[in-house]
Amino acid sequence: MTNNRKTLRLKYWDYSSSGYYFVTICTRDRQYLLGHMKNSEFVPSCFGVMVPKIWNELEHRFQNIKTDEFIMMPDHIHGIIYISPDNTASVGAIHELPLQTTRPKRRNMLLSKIIGYLKMNTAKQINRLRDTPGTPVWQRNYYEHIIRNENELFEYRKYIQENPLKWESDPEYLH
Repeated sequence: MTNNRKTLRLKYWDYSSSGYYFVTICTRDRQYLLGHMKNSEFVPSCFGVMVPKIWNELEHRFQNIKTDEFIMMPDHIHGIIYISPDNTASVGAIHELPLQTTRPKRRNMLLSKIIGYLKMNTAKQINRLRDTPGTPVWQRNYYEHIIRNENELFEYRKYIQENPLKWESDPEYLH
């Protein structure tokens, strides 16, 4: 049996490299599991309240990262993660990031480990509350974008902050 899943990652990028990464993680089948919108504001469900807690713990679990902007929506989350070149994770100005040309080992990618940790721990807690052990909570994959400069960082922060205001105009929104 062959695995025909198409990767969403850049072929030669090392996702342990220093820099900012914008990530989107969707719930399984885009279920409104995390909460609901009321007057363009997100109201978390009993399942959704633990997601920001685990997001905020990521910096303690992974010493060389800083979490940046974050938002939770009924069926997905957006966030920015900064991977430091060393363990101080000092956040300074970013410069243009060149694409890398050697193929890195996928199993050792720090960004994937961070997302896996977040998904695993939130799913465990959500399934404990639902009494549904082992039930998938999140889609198998996640979306990421390597933020290459200050302008992109500003735009992604703005996108995250304004996401609740755009909820009702989103084509995925179930009216």
